[in-house]
Amino acid sequence: MTSTVPFPRATVLGYPRIGPRRELKRALESFWAGRSTADELDTVAADLCRRTRTRLAELGLGTDDASIPSAFSFYDHVLDAAVVTGAVPERFADLVDADGGLDLAGYSTVARGRGDDLPLEMTKWFDSNYHYLVPEIGPGTTFRLASDRPVREFAEALADGVLTRPVLVGPVTFLALSKPAAGSPEGFVPLDRLEDLLPVYAELLRRLAAAGATWVQLDEPTLVSDSVDADHDALLAATARAYAVLADELARPERPALLVAAPYGDLQDALPVLAATSVEALAIDLVKGSAPAAAVPGLESTTLVAGVVDGHNVWRADLDAKLTQLEQLERLGAGAVTVASSTSLFHLPHDVADEPQLDATLRSWLAFADQKVGEVVTLAEGLVEGREAVHAQLLEAGDALRTRAQTPGVVRPEVRERTGALTDADAERTPYAQREPAQTARFSLPPLPTTTIGSFPQTQEIRKARAAFGKGELTAEQYEDEMKAEIRRVVELQENVGIDVLVHGEPERNDMVQYFAENLDGFAVTANGWVQSYGSRCTRPSLLWGDVSRPAPITVGWSTYTQSLTPKPVKGMLTGPVTILAWSFVRDDQPLGDTADQVALALRDEIADLEAAGIGIIQVDEPALRELLPLRRADHAAYLAWSVRSFRLATAGVRDETQIHTHLCYSEFGEVIDAIDGLDADVTSIEAARSKMEILADVAASGFERQIGPGVYDIHSPRVPSTEEVTELLTEAVRSIDPQRVWVNPDCGLKTRRYEEVVPSLEHLVAATRAVRERRAVTADA
Repeated sequence: MTSTVPFPRATVLGYPRIGPRRELKRALESFWAGRSTADELDTVAADLCRRTRTRLAELGLGTDDASIPSAFSFYDHVLDAAVVTGAVPERFADLVDADGGLDLAGYSTVARGRGDDLPLEMTKWFDSNYHYLVPEIGPGTTFRLASDRPVREFAEALADGVLTRPVLVGPVTFLALSKPAAGSPEGFVPLDRLEDLLPVYAELLRRLAAAGATWVQLDEPTLVSDSVDADHDALLAATARAYAVLADELARPERPALLVAAPYGDLQDALPVLAATSVEALAIDLVKGSAPAAAVPGLESTTLVAGVVDGHNVWRADLDAKLTQLEQLERLGAGAVTVASSTSLFHLPHDVADEPQLDATLRSWLAFADQKVGEVVTLAEGLVEGREAVHAQLLEAGDALRTRAQTPGVVRPEVRERTGALTDADAERTPYAQREPAQTARFSLPPLPTTTIGSFPQTQEIRKARAAFGKGELTAEQYEDEMKAEIRRVVELQENVGIDVLVHGEPERNDMVQYFAENLDGFAVTANGWVQSYGSRCTRPSLLWGDVSRPAPITVGWSTYTQSLTPKPVKGMLTGPVTILAWSFVRDDQPLGDTADQVALALRDEIADLEAAGIGIIQVDEPALRELLPLRRADHAAYLAWSVRSFRLATAGVRDETQIHTHLCYSEFGEVIDAIDGLDADVTSIEAARSKMEILADVAASGFERQIGPGVYDIHSPRVPSTEEVTELLTEAVRSIDPQRVWVNPDCGLKTRRYEEVVPSLEHLVAATRAVRERRAVTADA
């Protein structure tokens, strides 16, 4: 239905919310540490929102037409939806006020946990490197409008003279991404509660309309995926019902006009369902999705918000091609066509201009969030006023693309020749049944061997030393001495605690991907290119711009030094090819599989050097294997073929007695269990603590035969698990999996934690392991 309030001709679906200098991260962590108050945190948040509005207006979005989104979150937008609708787990009921609301302290506790009360489970947001918190919904969950924060944020902007567009997770996506609360009956799915949830959304829309909102954005990315747990037909039926209620039954002006956004893929059969409702505008992703091939009934009265500017990657757009795409869309007969980013821009750093240290030529190929807004504004102007109005911008973008294609290093013949010569045999090891006895004889480990995933806390002293080295205040020799001193401390700690297989703690690594990017040809790194991963956790994705090779060994010296300190085995630690791709901004001018092969061969060279140096256990982490999995099942096989192959290319050159480990975290493993098996790693460690070993049912059912380390310590929360809690988790693990195949480890690396949390947690992990070993020994003797 065409709105009486036209949708803006240019917009973005969201914007980075952490601040150009991670102001939100610092404010959150100060609040959590008790160094600042909730009021002070609120002040920082209000200032960030104000600065965002000002910046988007400077970049060309209007202040009076709802083109500026209001999409701030203190921690996570899915958690926000749970808090707004009153869906707080029962274990945190004491934090809820009489109206069902949470203050900032309670909000943080639900996200991070306390004592024996686990936080909400965390998992990946579609095919991105962002983690969201999974709501827990049961038959008895009471929905109510428990927070008016979206209304207050809208009112604050309006008081500053800016008419924003509030952004909310849509009701279908909210329920589809939730998990059944503990105690829910078998067969219950959160989507069953749609009828109870919709009145809360309706009431919020009424309040926003009363406050003056003309448009509200409801994000429904679950509609572009058939990989979510919800039955697809049920999802479509829920969509039709939700928007019959919110768009048809809740008439204007009782509510604002509705934009339903479906980023990250193609709506396919959900498009006609939405077009048949009275929703005023639909935002479709035309980077990872596609336009309908023919007119869609109902679309003629709906504004089509065309997501032609990539909100998920940093490369400059081909503006001429994008404008042609927009012109073709107008022929579909939609009520109107306007221009947008394909997704929220919170996946991107703020501003390319904030990276003066980057090579100027490379910088000219890039578009961070601010530049993406500029591209959207340019395309909107070209669509409305004609190509002549933006002729100069089209020429400049075309010149950048031509320069990029011709620059040395983008294509390197020797790299292409090596990948072109690969055969299937290069990705094959001898059978596991032959490798396993060779490894057992070499290492002689106890039952249920204990280890950690790799990193240890990055202390302030480590960061200061790295910064001083970067500024030239420490020589390379002095910096190496500082890192070696930290490695000695980490080795001593592990030996004192009783860990069986040690790591060096990775003090020299700023990030598990960036460290390798700094040492491989074909990459560049940023100074201020921070993006949010979850909560206050931020990363700086590297820029993979050219053909990849390894000019020199990267980790061998650190690993051999560590092994010299202890008779216990030390793991060499590498990041896998798929994760390096997933956690970088990767070139978009060739297939991902080709790039993965290049990275895999660079890692293969590193693994060969580690093995030659006597390192017998080598871990190649692939926490992002599930992350890049296409959202449509029909596309899974092709992705898994090249992603599994790239891992095997990296690892298949080793001898039988060399043990290959891998690590995966925060994924729906059931969807990729065959691929995990296909990696052919000797030991696979996985996230399992927050989900209380739920993954093991998939592992057991799959017939997975190699060794596995289900995480028994959730490192994404500051809480210290008790020995009893770890014992319970480990007992469940050995009940589901042959104990001869079980390793004991945390869920993930310990980099983000503090030593005062890590030391007791590892002590409890070892104590629990010894208790389970002794119990099993007694049982065996009996």
